[in-house]
Amino acid sequence: MSARAYFDWNATVPLRDEARAALVAALGATGAASSVHAEGRAARAVVEKARGQVAALVGAEPKSVIFTSGATEANMLALTPELVVLGKPYTCDRLLVSAIEHASVLSGGRLAADKVERLPVTAEGIVGLDALRAAMAKGGRPLVSVMHANNETGVIQPIAEIAAVVHDAGGVLHVDAAQTAGRIDCDIAALGVDMLTISSHKLGGPQGAGALVLNGPQPAMPLIKGGGQERGFRAGTENVAAVAGFGAAAEAAARSQDTAAARMAALRDRFEARLKAEVPGAVIFGAGSPRLPNTCLVAVPGLKAETALIAFDLNGIAVSSGSACSSGKVGASHVLTAMGVEPALAAGAIRVSLGWSTTEAEVESLLNAWKKVVATLTKRHAQAA
Repeated sequence: MSARAYFDWNATVPLRDEARAALVAALGATGAASSVHAEGRAARAVVEKARGQVAALVGAEPKSVIFTSGATEANMLALTPELVVLGKPYTCDRLLVSAIEHASVLSGGRLAADKVERLPVTAEGIVGLDALRAAMAKGGRPLVSVMHANNETGVIQPIAEIAAVVHDAGGVLHVDAAQTAGRIDCDIAALGVDMLTISSHKLGGPQGAGALVLNGPQPAMPLIKGGGQERGFRAGTENVAAVAGFGAAAEAAARSQDTAAARMAALRDRFEARLKAEVPGAVIFGAGSPRLPNTCLVAVPGLKAETALIAFDLNGIAVSSGSACSSGKVGASHVLTAMGVEPALAAGAIRVSLGWSTTEAEVESLLNAWKKVVATLTKRHAQAA
């Protein structure tokens, strides 16, 4: 059987060697990180080392990092009506989210559904600053949540500009950076972000760990109540092994970020150029906007994602139809709907996402499989008609 090629790095990333080593070493720890005896202090040292590693990845202070079970929990912790800003209570009466957010943000977090408003995006998948200004001008005490880069299209949002608009109107900005931390520059202070979400398994750490990083404003109440772990923001015994792997992955990602990004961008661009030349009608979404260096969302008219995914899998290629957070379902992309893409074309969208170990040979295999799948399914559809 020929080797398979993995092109679903935006869903989850293979565990880095550094993360595996740190995780395995931490599994041997005896104490709980909240205990005061020697064993507990050793576990605490592992957690605090990881906190520093994660903080360094996004230019934050270690004390600003709150470990969670993942990005979804971090988003839920951040999206609360009760915040503390400059040491004073700040009650949010409006939540503004972009129309292309992850489901955990679109749900509104801990705010009531009638408090959530969606911000439109352009045909290229960018949040419109004029629309944001108009929404902020309505007043109140708004909390705004906009992802740094979209998980489907890879389109990068102008976060620094968005932050300026939000802060000029007296609002608070949360950013989901699950797809960007470790892939492109993601400095919380330079971007002007108040709260930042990071995911361990998106950058090569183990699944089951994430973080909310604070830059001044903070949630007033924890999402999970109990003991005083994580400075009272997140109760429960720390997952020392997962946190250790998260920290090691963050450090490794920071060290190789620029070279990995350049390499992935070159492979992605080569793939897209060949695809457009060899597969007539291929449409690449968000191609006119700044994008993550590893991401391509593409559709071929007449090709349906639900059948194409199976065909690719049978040809040894792992791709997806977009977000992997919908229980394996293949449905209409809310991202492409928000961008105004015709439903028939959106129904065939396939996401290709590369990683640091993707090879030229794998990209060649993907191109060959794409041509084969298109030819086979096009012929089948023609016969059915």
